[in-house]
Amino acid sequence: MGSILHRAKHKDKLSFAASKRVMYHRVSLLNLKMEGALMKIALASDHAGYSEKERLKPLLQELGIDFSDLGTISEQSVDYPDYAAKVAEQVSHGDVEQGLLVCASGTGMAITANKVPGVRAAVAWSEETARLARQHNDANVLAIGARTTPQQEIPKIVRAWFDAQFEGGRHDQRLAKIKALEQKSTTGC
Repeated sequence: MGSILHRAKHKDKLSFAASKRVMYHRVSLLNLKMEGALMKIALASDHAGYSEKERLKPLLQELGIDFSDLGTISEQSVDYPDYAAKVAEQVSHGDVEQGLLVCASGTGMAITANKVPGVRAAVAWSEETARLARQHNDANVLAIGARTTPQQEIPKIVRAWFDAQFEGGRHDQRLAKIKALEQKSTTGC
């Protein structure tokens, strides 16, 4: 019984600490907006995601997010790896903080982006999957399926993504394992 009570108290402390981090993050974003500094992201789509990408631009502006649109520029057929790679490279090199990709399912672009060192792309189909990808996995590229996600849900997913912050704590150890695996596969050691 004592250990259950200890865990409950510990959990409450963790929940309080997590809520403080979320509050700090929101205050930090508000301060950045007031000071004129904006989060910078790279945005791209293939032909299947083009219309949805264009619909997301006003939302990104409303959220105070500075974005670079890396294409495509129409619904004419293109190869999604070309555009996913552009975003992933900018994230990997630190030119932008995060990336946002839109294709038919989100999967192809996420697979491509995840081939670039330092990128942790996640396909999100709900607010919860977007939030958890940020909070638990410190994902830095959001991939959305324009054909597989209801259109009215996509803005909610994007809001949830940008409202969420990596929680750290127990997730740090897991993220370190992912980074070690990435290092091993890129260097062979």
